[in-house]
Amino acid sequence: MINAISVDLEDWFSVSNLTDTIKREQWGTIQSRVEKNTHVILELFKRHNVRGTFFVLGWVAENFPDLVRAIDMEGHEIACHGYAHKMVTHMTQEEFREDISRSIRITGSLTSRKIIGYRAPSFTIGTKTLWALDVLKENGILYDSSVFPIGFHPDYGMPEAPLGIFTHGNGILEFPLSCTEVLGRRIPCSGGGYFRLFPYALTRGLLKRCNKEGRPAVFYIHPWEIDPGQPRVNLPPVKRFRHYVNLGRTLSRLERLVQDFQFAPLREVLGL
Repeated sequence: MINAISVDLEDWFSVSNLTDTIKREQWGTIQSRVEKNTHVILELFKRHNVRGTFFVLGWVAENFPDLVRAIDMEGHEIACHGYAHKMVTHMTQEEFREDISRSIRITGSLTSRKIIGYRAPSFTIGTKTLWALDVLKENGILYDSSVFPIGFHPDYGMPEAPLGIFTHGNGILEFPLSCTEVLGRRIPCSGGGYFRLFPYALTRGLLKRCNKEGRPAVFYIHPWEIDPGQPRVNLPPVKRFRHYVNLGRTLSRLERLVQDFQFAPLREVLGL
């Protein structure tokens, strides 16, 4: 079965875990590592003949346009991740509309194909923010990959959502982040912090179970997750663990993953 692989293209200081420590206004003054880390991922993908979807933060596209052009030229899909990595739950509808249109305008000027996909920062499209789907449709988005069908995370989750691909009421396709039910509980196996925390054999087994159940999986990674040398920030214990756990193991695990499974961009897995 062909699964989807994606990269949430943001710098190490852009993540929601660090918003209380590093403010948006400081981004331009901090050492960036997104170009170097992304090129490492691009080389790995090229080595194993993998194409994926890059959900690009508008701020990154604005400041590193050649990086986005390089990703596009390698045959990967470019999709939208918003402009400034602000959670949808922290925006009004008008603020969200401005954020999306700005991001698509900047990023779309660098790509060879129209942007049709979106992923919310920190997966913050859920029951309380479904209004955002109509704004996405206004901006030409055909699919979303923001819904995490779990209920235990403090920042995101939509536990009542289906595990497989489904269609929202306004026609937008949803490719939810992959989970597998084990003893009645939904276990994430989509990537990110879960990929760094779980033993690789567990992730592989859960992804195989998704496929055995007839569901293509979607996997995600951030460029900063392969970078154990990134600057260390003083964070509360839980956030520090979530951000820094096993950074030195991610790249080798990612290489094993792309050898163990077949991957394609989200738009292709969805048939768009």
